[in-house]
Amino acid sequence: MNSRDTQSDGILSENAHFTIPRSLCKSSRREFVAATLATGFALSVLPVSAETITTDSNGLVAGEVKIPVQGGEIPGYRAMPATGGPFPTILVAHEIFGVHEHIKDICRRLAKLGYFAVAPYLYARAGDVAGKTDMQEILPILRKVPESQVSSDLDATVAWAKNTGKADTSRLGITGFAGADVRSGYMPHTIQT
Repeated sequence: MNSRDTQSDGILSENAHFTIPRSLCKSSRREFVAATLATGFALSVLPVSAETITTDSNGLVAGEVKIPVQGGEIPGYRAMPATGGPFPTILVAHEIFGVHEHIKDICRRLAKLGYFAVAPYLYARAGDVAGKTDMQEILPILRKVPESQVSSDLDATVAWAKNTGKADTSRLGITGFAGADVRSGYMPHTIQT
């Protein structure tokens, strides 16, 4: 405590309790900020070791589905609340590794929020990328899939969802990962048709 903490009558000022004696805090604010930033950086570059979040399917109807498309069918994953409906519909566009457990978990999370969520496997007819990690194996499969086929398969997915009677496709959205070209190109497509 110093003289600025006391008023002329010897009573502590209202901010006196915020003063930390220098002996307890031997570093300046600048040193504190620098140490905090360095610690944050060090923690951010460490490998992530947390467990994967997995959303349960309690209260949901969730699982693999077959979606009719031009020339056959493609696999997908659907999750929705077990009761009620029709629900607003969300298309979940997967990234280059296909419809894997994280994409399925996103569908379950959306279903827990009251959505009919479906992730069609958009590369299924070109090849299976499940379990592949080598980009030299994955990219040739992706390059086989024309944008028109992706749009057509998304249209077919919306039609399939509507036909279940549980999806309100008039309230349609799309989300996804590393597929911004699909998401940004598809919504204007659906609005025009």
